[in-house]
Amino acid sequence: MEWLLSMPKVELHAHLNGSIRDSTLLELARLLGEKGVIVFSDVEHVIMKNDRSLHEVFKLFDLIHILTTDHKTVTRITKEVVEDFASENVVYLELRTTPKRNDSIGMSKRSYMEAVVEGLRAVSAVDIDFAPHNIDGNPVNDMIMNDICNGTTRKKIYVRLLLSIDRRETTEAAMETVKLALEMRDFGVLGIDLSGNPIVGEWSTFLPALEFARAQGLQITLHCGEVPNNKEVNSMLDFLPQRVGHACFFQEEEWKKLKSSKIPVEICLTSNIRTNTIASIDIHHFANLYNANHPLVLCTDDSGVFSTTLSKEYHLAASTFGLGKWEMFQLAKTAVGFIFADDGVKQDLEGIFDLAAKKLDP
Repeated sequence: MEWLLSMPKVELHAHLNGSIRDSTLLELARLLGEKGVIVFSDVEHVIMKNDRSLHEVFKLFDLIHILTTDHKTVTRITKEVVEDFASENVVYLELRTTPKRNDSIGMSKRSYMEAVVEGLRAVSAVDIDFAPHNIDGNPVNDMIMNDICNGTTRKKIYVRLLLSIDRRETTEAAMETVKLALEMRDFGVLGIDLSGNPIVGEWSTFLPALEFARAQGLQITLHCGEVPNNKEVNSMLDFLPQRVGHACFFQEEEWKKLKSSKIPVEICLTSNIRTNTIASIDIHHFANLYNANHPLVLCTDDSGVFSTTLSKEYHLAASTFGLGKWEMFQLAKTAVGFIFADDGVKQDLEGIFDLAAKKLDP
């Protein structure tokens, strides 16, 4: 695990609220319990567990949904999630989140996202580049690679944001999210994600908003094939998004279409096993795609809820499928080509990987 931890990595499928620290979740849940909002004893043991059942996973998601309708909490979670990814040498992070509305406290989708941006501004453990250029002339993220601070080299992480359309939403609500993404481009919002309960909603409901997003130059990634739904999978692949996530329930024709289109796949091994979408790790479609040299990237999905890290995902892939150091390094480096950020960021990241390659033991 040591070399996997020290190796630079790229994370492209991380849900902000699913990546909350257990310690933070425990602290905030205890406060909610004291206020009588929840019964703390009902969730304490679930938070303390690492190997959670699917039922317990959904119980945590319900708790997190309650917690993240508060601006201060959203800001704190964002700061901690970024610093946690940076601590394991993730050099580029695309963080996705569904903008929430909570009228009771005056939270709008816009103010929710402003709380996220405040969390990015608050990151102090590492240098952070989270916007394409300086905002209002304020160099909050104008960092220099390998910045020397007190005689030591500080880590740097690039962070970009994706706004998620929830499958429970209407066409109008989905369009609102897309328009918000356009308004917040200067704050590092690069694209749109479609996610949520895969058995809820129809593809036709979200298509107008996704087509509008594409026409406006936003990048698009779709949760695709999380449940058996061949009609939707085909429609999504025909749409030709920049990336798809999971791709667990594909039939032979869909695999052919995916491979011919060369659409990169965001692979989340632990998530797929914990949610029972894949029966066992040894039959995961990672191997099929990897052996076919199809574009793919290892990701965490919900690192907090599924008790994983990106380093653990790489270790799981290496140990299960017999991949060595150089293969795993190349897998991480190749992911640079699938990021939604501009060519300047890609060049910086390639430079980071080139430097790391010289230090990689055979």
